[in-house]
Amino acid sequence: MDGSYVGRMLNSTTLAPDIVAATMEDAVPGHVTLLDHRCCGRSRGGGSLRNSATGPATRALVPVPRLLMLKWSLRLRWERDMVAAEIATERLILRPLSLRDCALIQAAARRREVADTMISVPHPFSAGDAERYVRTRLGQMRRGRGVALCIWTRTERAFCGFVELRAIDHEHALAELSFWLAVDAWGLGYMSEAIGPVLRLSFQELGLNRIHAYHMVRNPASRRVLAGHGFRVEGVLRERVRKWGVFEDVVLQALLRTDWRDGDSIER
Repeated sequence: MDGSYVGRMLNSTTLAPDIVAATMEDAVPGHVTLLDHRCCGRSRGGGSLRNSATGPATRALVPVPRLLMLKWSLRLRWERDMVAAEIATERLILRPLSLRDCALIQAAARRREVADTMISVPHPFSAGDAERYVRTRLGQMRRGRGVALCIWTRTERAFCGFVELRAIDHEHALAELSFWLAVDAWGLGYMSEAIGPVLRLSFQELGLNRIHAYHMVRNPASRRVLAGHGFRVEGVLRERVRKWGVFEDVVLQALLRTDWRDGDSIER
């Protein structure tokens, strides 16, 4: 886990906004190592943070109360463990995404019926597209900016879809919900069953306040799934996306923590 969450915590404790945390790996006990982000950037090869003009980025050790350090440590450890956990529902297993899932995702998402109403899935959907799709989401999870879960049937252990929280914004306590099902799993209520525990994860464990989702106007199935969990339509984005050469209107729906009702039980 990198130090991005620490950076958000530091920025929320009145430190100057032009100072951000680097990592906790080399931190002195009771301190946090900081970098001045105005003069640094990470090298393409993933090396140390440096100022290309003047050399190493400016570092500073900032004393931090022990209780706050413990809170950060526990939160970082929890975020690491959270993305390694499975969630079980009555009929499904939600398992964190891994590179091993590339072939399964490509086989399901390459169907034109899936891509037809998906904003984020192109068609055709090649093996390279699937790997980029997976790696992007793994990167978001490592940065604490996403939770990506593959949906499996509990009895047959068959892959049947995907659900994710993306663009998690800890400062404003919000995220986007995105989901799709393999064609063979349509009409069985699987997505409604999967979204329930994801919302519980969002509001109770991640402490988010708002979850929003987008779907094309001509996608009534997604509209019904979201409405069934209490999402409210907040507007229509006219000709927001282009699919198959046609500009499509997109509906924005959202659910606030105060409007959410926990009607699903999950097992870990």
